[in-house]
Amino acid sequence: MDPHTLHLLTSSFAALEPRLDELVARFYEQLFVNDPSLRPMFKGDLMVQTDALAKALRLVVSGLEDVDRILPILHGLGARHAGYGVEPAHYGLVRDTLLDAMAELAGEIWTDELGEAWTGALNLVAGAMLEGAELAA
Repeated sequence: MDPHTLHLLTSSFAALEPRLDELVARFYEQLFVNDPSLRPMFKGDLMVQTDALAKALRLVVSGLEDVDRILPILHGLGARHAGYGVEPAHYGLVRDTLLDAMAELAGEIWTDELGEAWTGALNLVAGAMLEGAELAA
């Protein structure tokens, strides 16, 4: 990842992190509006999943400088998510919903360039998770 893109991602995440709980809550709220059929996949307390997503976002941002370090973790996440019934088609919806929530909370700092940087980073995460799902199958 080039230094400029890395800077865009880390600085924007630093701006969003104080509102990370709100971001993740907004993400899930909108995800279930975008595709209500996904709601049954989330059994029990959604707060557990909310915390897990917040931790995963922190992990990804902290690992962007050395993606090879987090690949095994992302592979494991992908394998577990496949076990929960997550299908490859869900990854695009999740990415787009997360991008929308981020843009909403980021307000005026969100630019097309920042959106492209986050799209690339989330595609990288999805690709690694899909690899993990395939390896586990």
